Amino acid sequence: MLMRSLWDGLEIPALGFGGWAIGGPFFAGDVPLGWGNVDDDESIAAIHRALDLGIRFFDTASNYGGGHSERVLGRALEGRKDVVIATKFGHVVDPETKQALADNVAPDFITRIVETSLRNLRREQIDLLQLHVGYLPVAEAEAVFDHLGRLRASGKIAAFGWSTDTPESAAAFAGREGFVAIQHNMNVLDPADAMIAVIEKAGLISIDRGPLAMGLLSGKFTPSMQLAANDVRSASLEWLTYFKDGRVSPEFAARLDAIRECLTTGGRTLSQGAIGWLWARSPATLPIPGIRTVRQAEENAGALAFGPLPADVMDEIERLLGRARVAA
Repeated sequence: MLMRSLWDGLEIPALGFGGWAIGGPFFAGDVPLGWGNVDDDESIAAIHRALDLGIRFFDTASNYGGGHSERVLGRALEGRKDVVIATKFGHVVDPETKQALADNVAPDFITRIVETSLRNLRREQIDLLQLHVGYLPVAEAEAVFDHLGRLRASGKIAAFGWSTDTPESAAAFAGREGFVAIQHNMNVLDPADAMIAVIEKAGLISIDRGPLAMGLLSGKFTPSMQLAANDVRSASLEWLTYFKDGRVSPEFAARLDAIRECLTTGGRTLSQGAIGWLWARSPATLPIPGIRTVRQAEENAGALAFGPLPADVMDEIERLLGRARVAA
């Protein structure tokens, strides 16, 4: 089984569990920020099935459903000493109204939200705490990471990182003690070459959100399919590229069609091939596909049996997408 070594020397399988979708609906006004309705019993069953199949890394955030994702993970993983839980802070959602509030990265707020996350997760220490506000200027982030250093010294958190897609931001804190990971968008359609270069040079972990391009790379969406109104993929948000107004983007659907045969090489499903691409691209990658059903847990974990895509397939994907191959 393909493994990854974490900041404390712990070895875990090179696949995580993304917890955004299990948070249920939450909104900014009328704009959906969640993935639609959820069944908590199914979410917990999916978490337990993921555990059965070897997954040990679980990622969530304090704003997903106003803490609902954290609470579901806390119920499902209570007492498990063999798992790593990462959460994020900075984006704020009222747990009662499920409405987004202003971002907050003030030291006193960070201290309070860490205590809330610890209660939600039913843990005494957060394994990895990540700044969720990717756009924060480096000068302002300095005070944030200073405070995270103090929380680490107090034992509230074991390590910290940043969820950002800006390589310069990642590089600015790469050498700081306790700073161990960057969470960023990365998949076969968005290879994040500049970010991976920073991560590899600094010896950080690449926690890959969007490894399945918000579900596009599962191949389960046809051009005529319309997603629910309370699904974030139905929102008109500038950063949404794979879906437009609740439908698959024709541009990205065409790119998937071009590489479909490559991703399914060796009997893989499309999702398993997309995960295999990430593993073949860099030894630093730890994909965290969103999972909310037992079937999704089983399919995604099935990628571990196949491992990285072969080098010749990687080359062919780059040729078909008109990109220059970057050696892992």
